[in-house]
Amino acid sequence: MSPDDTHVTHPAASNLHAVTPTAGSDEERLRQLGYTQELARSLSSFSNFAVSFSIVSVLSGCLTLYGFGMVTGGPALITWGWPLVGLMTLCVGLAMAEICSAYPTAGGLYYWAAKLARGNAPAWSWFTGWFNFMGQVAVTASVDYGAASFTNALLDLQFGFAATTPHTVEIFAVILALHGLLNSFGVRLVALFNTVSVWWHLVGVLVIVGALALLPSHHASASFVFGHFVNETGFRNSLYVGLLGLLLAQYTLTGYDASAHMTEETKDAARSGPKGIVNAIVVSIVAGWVLLLGLTFAIQNYDGALTSSTGVPPAQIFIDAIGTSGAKFLLLIVIGAQFFCGMASVTANSRMIYAFSRDGALPGSKIWHRIDERTQTPTNAIWLATGGAFLLGLPALWNTTAFAAVTSVSVIGLYLSYVIPVYLRLRQGDAFQVGPWNLGRWSKLIGAVAVVWTGLITVLFMLPTVSPITAKSFNYTSVAITVVIGFAAAWWLLSARRWFTGPRTHEAADTVPAATTEMETLG
Repeated sequence: MSPDDTHVTHPAASNLHAVTPTAGSDEERLRQLGYTQELARSLSSFSNFAVSFSIVSVLSGCLTLYGFGMVTGGPALITWGWPLVGLMTLCVGLAMAEICSAYPTAGGLYYWAAKLARGNAPAWSWFTGWFNFMGQVAVTASVDYGAASFTNALLDLQFGFAATTPHTVEIFAVILALHGLLNSFGVRLVALFNTVSVWWHLVGVLVIVGALALLPSHHASASFVFGHFVNETGFRNSLYVGLLGLLLAQYTLTGYDASAHMTEETKDAARSGPKGIVNAIVVSIVAGWVLLLGLTFAIQNYDGALTSSTGVPPAQIFIDAIGTSGAKFLLLIVIGAQFFCGMASVTANSRMIYAFSRDGALPGSKIWHRIDERTQTPTNAIWLATGGAFLLGLPALWNTTAFAAVTSVSVIGLYLSYVIPVYLRLRQGDAFQVGPWNLGRWSKLIGAVAVVWTGLITVLFMLPTVSPITAKSFNYTSVAITVVIGFAAAWWLLSARRWFTGPRTHEAADTVPAATTEMETLG
């Protein structure tokens, strides 16, 4: 694909100009896209990557749902499901990254949908934004609840603070409050936390895997790790159970849209944003597989880990493999990673809320769109993100299965919001106005794979996970999604369709000629 391709204009973006942004033209590019610079643009390319990598957080997602993976396919699905899901996720991320380069704004996905739709652009934008909002809040809730569960397990081992659901919910509330406070201090502190988070995750994986490889007197066999299939769901169909087990990997590999939401605070956003998305996925695939293999080889007592009084199977695996003292140290590493992950999740969530409210799409938008003059951060949006996550966590007090559905909600909500712009971009075909980072001739194939895969997991993760199906074992994912989308649809039909026109942008005051910088392509 040649640089001349950037001059193709499509109707939905006729007011935009094809440019190849540089670090010094970010504000101008944002103005062309219809917004005035309000947030502090102080993040480097590495900091942008760090936000997404911190939210993906292999030490959080892999270990939080490891117990789920142990009963839905066991070691075989844990081991082989990861690279399969990783490859499919990379296709989704690559397709998103190309669009991010063309439209580097904090609104991200719902802005992309509005500009790419050939008809009914406001409706496409509205529902994309609501899917993303739902997924973002659910991710924050599931990540911080996972951090609370591991923290409770550590406190139980160290101080006898019983690993009960009420105690976990209390810790959950404290963690959310800390994340709200830390995010309120400004983006520079957030950037520092995320930089530390990258190295914490990478070194943490090496420490955990190294300890589990060197210290135990016994390791599981390769045939067990790569071939042992476990089905404790009550369903007889092994294929069905194995597909359910893919949730472990797919839940972990989410949240990389954070790089798009942070583009208005990132230098050279049209390149840094897409690179942040792709690099976060690639590094996470490698680190996550190493972690899962190390943990699975270290299993000493499979049934004992599932029934552990800590309520957290990886904690029991640590204890059985290297003893209680060593297990406490490894738990500290995991909890630290989970804390960083939740911190970054609140950051990305609040920026999405800020951007969506900027366009009047959330109830009380005037409140959530306010920027703190001192820190230049959307403080009110931060507290909406944490408050919404806490409300999603409360059902755990009376039904742990209902809360478990939050992980599926986060995956489905986010991936639907990811793939709608990709689908609309495919419909644009060669009329799509690429940015400086693009996929070249691979764009259509990769985009098509992303759409098909998202359709599959959307259906898959709403299916029952336990048999027999009762009120306590029912997968409430479909209920949660129906409630949120039902509200959004009702509001749209009764009111919003009359006034919501998509992202509220202003047209550039003057024309900026297209830059002639050589484009980066994968083709």
